[in-house]
Amino acid sequence: QVDAVRVYVSSSSENLQYPVLFVVRQQKGVLSWQVPLIFRGLYQRTYNYQEVSRTLCPSEPTPETRPSNQIVFVDVASMAPFNITYELLVTRLENFQLETNKAFNFTASPSQPQYFLYKFPQEVDSVIIKVVSDAVYPCSVVSVQDIVCPVYDLDHNVEFNGVYQSMTKQAAITVQRKDFPGEQFFVVFVIKPEDYACGGSVPSSIHGNINRTWNLQRTKNLQVTIVPSIKKSVYVQAIFFSFLSFLSFYLGSVVVAFVHYIRVQRKASAGRLSPEDGSGMMTSSHPIAASTPEGSSYGAIDESSSSGGHQVPSPEQGLPAGSDTDSSVEEESDFDTMPEIESDKNVIRTKVFLYLSDLSRKDRRIVSKKYKIYFWNIITIAVFYALPVIQLVITYQTVVNVTGNQDICYYNFLCAHPLGVLSAFNNILSNVGHMLLGFLFLLIVLRRDILHRRAMDMKDVYTL
Repeated sequence: QVDAVRVYVSSSSENLQYPVLFVVRQQKGVLSWQVPLIFRGLYQRTYNYQEVSRTLCPSEPTPETRPSNQIVFVDVASMAPFNITYELLVTRLENFQLETNKAFNFTASPSQPQYFLYKFPQEVDSVIIKVVSDAVYPCSVVSVQDIVCPVYDLDHNVEFNGVYQSMTKQAAITVQRKDFPGEQFFVVFVIKPEDYACGGSVPSSIHGNINRTWNLQRTKNLQVTIVPSIKKSVYVQAIFFSFLSFLSFYLGSVVVAFVHYIRVQRKASAGRLSPEDGSGMMTSSHPIAASTPEGSSYGAIDESSSSGGHQVPSPEQGLPAGSDTDSSVEEESDFDTMPEIESDKNVIRTKVFLYLSDLSRKDRRIVSKKYKIYFWNIITIAVFYALPVIQLVITYQTVVNVTGNQDICYYNFLCAHPLGVLSAFNNILSNVGHMLLGFLFLLIVLRRDILHRRAMDMKDVYTL
């Protein structure tokens, strides 16, 4: 069990010109502060505290085979030309080391921060530090620091070491054993003198009694619980289950395509045509009868009155001689207007029965070229959106790892599961479905395009 000592000092003097200086000399470090202790807030506001309590850094926070005595010197000094009364109290902390799966309650304030020691059990490689408070304010900061003295436990220096996170009512930080060679760390709790960092308000005035009243309200009750995080096997199971779930869509698509192929083969062997060939295009086994009223058939010749050996002209035979010079077929305009119908009457003027190919406004080659352009546009858009996202993740993750500021990228820290250099691997894994299903969609479109091209080669389908 690691022992720690806490020093409590107070002074009745509020004279900022002659503060009382306290210096604590230990075996591996020196800790000093003054009373009144001054904190600075937004717009250079100052907050003075007459009571200060600090925990001394344990010189050897590891269990030893035998007890050892350590000498601590506390020096008190003041440059005041008059007598100043102060109070000094040194106590031993009974519960300095946190235990796994055991909640611990304590109280902290800006001038009385708290920090505790935690050691990784042998079978635990990652833990989650959960901190809960009943009150939203005052704003707090939870920091995880390596075993280094002195410990940065004040508002102006808590960000100098380790990782930290702002807190109102809840906070959670995932800590991995590999990040601490000594397999132990300090959990530091700091109360901020103002609440603007957590979206709160600041006092309108800081003079006299208002300052004292504001400082008295800066006490917060906290509860900390350290629980083991998920194991590596859970990561593997989650990744495997995610890929298996989305790969089931691939399997379903293959089964549907196979069943459709069998049906088409059976119908082809029976000599019957399917109303739908699976490529999304309709086949026309019977011509579409003209439903225009009498007198509005564009002067067409009734093909049914022809001799029995007469065949309905196929669109593949080309247009009449007078329509070969029509430029509307080769036109590549992006939109069609209604008045152009008048110029296309020559296409259907000699027909009573209309085919889908007769209603086509553009040549198939032009449509095919535009489809290829659309495909490359999709790839360009995908790259355009993917590169900034990847760059953003890399940049912000690097900043978080270097600065330790977990407020830069906010997400549900209770559900964050780190892996490698990523702070929230689960947020990346959840996007795998978009990529897998998007790739499946491209495969389905490719299959339908192949079937369509085969049908066009066989001259069985006429499309718009």
